[in-house]
Amino acid sequence: MKLSIYPSSVEASRKLILHIINIMNEEPVKTFNIGLSGGQTPALMFDIWANEYSNVTPWERMRIFWVDERCVPPTDSDSNYGMICSLLLSLVPIPYENVFRIYGEMKSPNKEAKRYSELVEQLVPDKDGFPEFDIILLGAGVDGHTSSIFPGQEKFLNADAAYVTTVNPINGQKRIAMTGNVIINARWTIFLITGGSKAEVVNEICYSGDVSPAAYVAHHAKNVELFLDEVAILNPSEK
Repeated sequence: MKLSIYPSSVEASRKLILHIINIMNEEPVKTFNIGLSGGQTPALMFDIWANEYSNVTPWERMRIFWVDERCVPPTDSDSNYGMICSLLLSLVPIPYENVFRIYGEMKSPNKEAKRYSELVEQLVPDKDGFPEFDIILLGAGVDGHTSSIFPGQEKFLNADAAYVTTVNPINGQKRIAMTGNVIINARWTIFLITGGSKAEVVNEICYSGDVSPAAYVAHHAKNVELFLDEVAILNPSEK
């Protein structure tokens, strides 16, 4: 596990964007399958990406998938697709056919999870029995959830399906989430975690056992990197 710590969330976002671009530039003829997460933390990164790094990003060599989605229409403020599209994808020259969204508005989330699992299995190369994404971008909630897999839902970390339906235990909202076996199978699993409220979660990921879904993923994935700002790190006296 590699930690990269920066003075601010803005700087952490910029460095992560450049890191992804550098990874892609090292394989200049390859098309990369990339899984994106929603939420407030990556929203800043997407905005910066569109406004500062669009002209140096090889958009034509990206195929964009979603790590998770809330079961809402794309016009809803909770939609991960809607947020990423408005801040990034609608503003950059990525080919339309390279964007594969989860249909959060479908009446049956279970059927949509199955459809999206099959789509990903068709489009993303298999390795060791699961799709192998090139890059998966993750966040972590203050409760340690990641990819809409919440504490108490650890069975989804070892599910056979690529995507499943989960429920936010706080508000009961249904979500569609990439499962743990797919996440840990990625070539690069990258967390972007910023803000003082996430310091305990970062501490768990770095120094504890598999105490949360985020910690489990960080401890079991192939190539894990954490991009953090300084306030997401506990002072030694606080550990």
